[in-house]
Amino acid sequence: MEKNSINELELENCRTLVNKCREEAKKRLVGQEHLIDGILTAFIAGGHVLLEGVPGLAKTLAVKTFAEISGLDFKRIQFTPDLLPADVSGTLIYEQARGSFSVRKGPVFTNVVLADEINRAPAKVQSAMLEAMEEKQVTIGEDTYKLPEPFFVLATQNPIEQEGTYNLPEAELDRFLLKLTLGYPSSEDEIQIVKTQGAASKVPVNQVLTSRDLLRFRELNSQIVCDDKIVEYIVQIISVTRPSAKKQTEHDITRYITFGASPRAGIALLQCAKATALLSGRSYVLPEDVKAVAKLVLRHRIVLSYEAAADSVSADDIIAKILDFIPVP
Repeated sequence: MEKNSINELELENCRTLVNKCREEAKKRLVGQEHLIDGILTAFIAGGHVLLEGVPGLAKTLAVKTFAEISGLDFKRIQFTPDLLPADVSGTLIYEQARGSFSVRKGPVFTNVVLADEINRAPAKVQSAMLEAMEEKQVTIGEDTYKLPEPFFVLATQNPIEQEGTYNLPEAELDRFLLKLTLGYPSSEDEIQIVKTQGAASKVPVNQVLTSRDLLRFRELNSQIVCDDKIVEYIVQIISVTRPSAKKQTEHDITRYITFGASPRAGIALLQCAKATALLSGRSYVLPEDVKAVAKLVLRHRIVLSYEAAADSVSADDIIAKILDFIPVP
């Protein structure tokens, strides 16, 4: 394994800060503490997060908590069918006294954007979000404006309500680094939640990170070592998701897949595996790091066939099957 420039002191400092984040998150989040790990993983890897779960599972609270713990500027956009691109990115305002137009920047000009119920927005708004997420810039009139650094989108969507919603375009889904799904809490956790009577959001949390810390984490992430064999392992996982891989394997899972993951998914899987290693206090990637984030990175990038729906096969089921039969390096 090649030598890298990360010293033990930096790794220990990173691990200490991450543990502090977890402790602060526990003050508010009951049974959903893993959300902070997922959000941190995506932020360090330089991508955005799609949160999916039924109402009442603390999705919004988790995002607000992350913003407060990290000390980043935070804004929330409530997506509705009548939302316009200008409501997100901003618009030109004519000032009669000056006889000229001025720019009024929209809520997307911040560090952390909570795109609440993003699948309720129409195509024009999705296009505006796509430019912000991918290019980290916004076009207003004839001019282009850079978004603040760091810039991070956390979008939520409700999987059970379909009325008045729009399916996210595949191109936009692919821009989300991770998709985190939230389930119901355990009985023990729910008892604690009910006892608090929803007062968790009022519990104060301390800021334990700064934007400089988070940007330094991204620099460290680029220095994490990944052996070529693990890179080959990642590419094998990605290639098996594609229907063209049917002749290459005896495991006929591709009949459940209409479209597989793109090369961008492989890049995302590598970056998230590195971030997982960094959060664990290691300077190198293990195959277990790849397995830990495979479902989070791939579940929204695999388009399932009608046969999958008929057999009640989910994207997570397919990814688990792939991880089972591909040899670990």
